[in-house]
Amino acid sequence: MTAAQTPHENQPPHKNQPPDEPHRQQDAPAQGPAAAADPAAGPELARELREGVLIALAVAVSGVLLGVLWAWLAPRVPLIADTRNVYLKNTEGEEAIGADGTFVLLAFGFGVLSAAVVFLFRRRGGIPLVVSLAVGGLLAAVLGWLTGMWLGPTPDVVAHAKQVGAGVVFDGPLRLQAKGALLAWPIAGMLTQIALSGLFGPRDPEPDGLMVPDWSGHHQQPPTAD
Repeated sequence: MTAAQTPHENQPPHKNQPPDEPHRQQDAPAQGPAAAADPAAGPELARELREGVLIALAVAVSGVLLGVLWAWLAPRVPLIADTRNVYLKNTEGEEAIGADGTFVLLAFGFGVLSAAVVFLFRRRGGIPLVVSLAVGGLLAAVLGWLTGMWLGPTPDVVAHAKQVGAGVVFDGPLRLQAKGALLAWPIAGMLTQIALSGLFGPRDPEPDGLMVPDWSGHHQQPPTAD
């Protein structure tokens, strides 16, 4: 007589992987993203944000020069007063429109120049840089607008008319009729930065070989265990 064998002893030896092997295979992909993460991504982003803040401040401060040039080059609006009221000397004059046009042209030129200078020193683009140029350009346009009005003729028209006397022509205050002109600097800066980055910016390395997808439908199947 032979000793009785347990069902576990009657089964043939397994050729499959040990029980703990699938667990190791499932844990392996979870370590992929952590291993593939770039440890320098955080400091690089922080450095770009610091540079963006500094660029925005530098561009905003340059708006003072815009205001000086606007107050110097913008046409004046001639006014004349009598003993009671103040009137436009030329009722069909276009001096007010000329002041807005002068501001737009100067702001657009400053936007192109500021973006070109930043690209010349940095030689690369990026979203933080474009945003910093847009924010800095808007702040510069507002600062230039306020500076130009401050440097121009006094906004107190009644006091100015009393000072010069009745029947004497004097310059009206420098004003920006179309507030949309404040967007000329940031738009010009963004467009110039994008254009320069596309034309002269660094290029991504191209792959060594051309990868052609397999459209035949014949895919090699991995061998299955018996």
